[in-house]
Amino acid sequence: MWRNLIAAAALAVPAGTALASGLEIEVTGEANGTIAIDLLEGTAPQHVARITALAEGGEYDGVAFHRVIDGFMAQTGDVQFGDTTADYNGRRAGTGGSDQPDLPAEFSDITFDRGVVGMARSQSPNSANSQFFIMFQPGPFLDGQYTVVGRVTSGLEVLDQIKRGHPRSGAIEGAPDVMTKVTVTE
Repeated sequence: MWRNLIAAAALAVPAGTALASGLEIEVTGEANGTIAIDLLEGTAPQHVARITALAEGGEYDGVAFHRVIDGFMAQTGDVQFGDTTADYNGRRAGTGGSDQPDLPAEFSDITFDRGVVGMARSQSPNSANSQFFIMFQPGPFLDGQYTVVGRVTSGLEVLDQIKRGHPRSGAIEGAPDVMTKVTVTE
């Protein structure tokens, strides 16, 4: 019986598709700790592949949480202008992406509940690149408008402590909290 279930599960995964993976994000600043995320490859394969590649390449290491709105979400992932180990400029953080092309939307019926991870984008639904956000509270108004890429499995208490503000608006004082190290897990 178990062999049949395992064989059926193996057939359900398309050839060349990796099994479920995740991220561990080490956060430093006002928040200190690790946020673990389960990535949803079956829901948003292109977006998950992008996040995974950037994390494996170390491009998220040292990137600031540049837009953190109390009661809404914490946004990060600007590998172009958000790297606090390079020439960081808080007023530009959030305006860049990676050196890869933008991605087409991969909308789903997953609702933006607390701990859901979505891809940030501009006005165009097909403009997500490297930035992502994690929900503090439910935001059903985002459903079907942004690509869901994962869910927090542990570390919500760390998420809740991330320093609030947005440097471009002048609403954040001092240094932002940072993704010190982002590791891909299996």
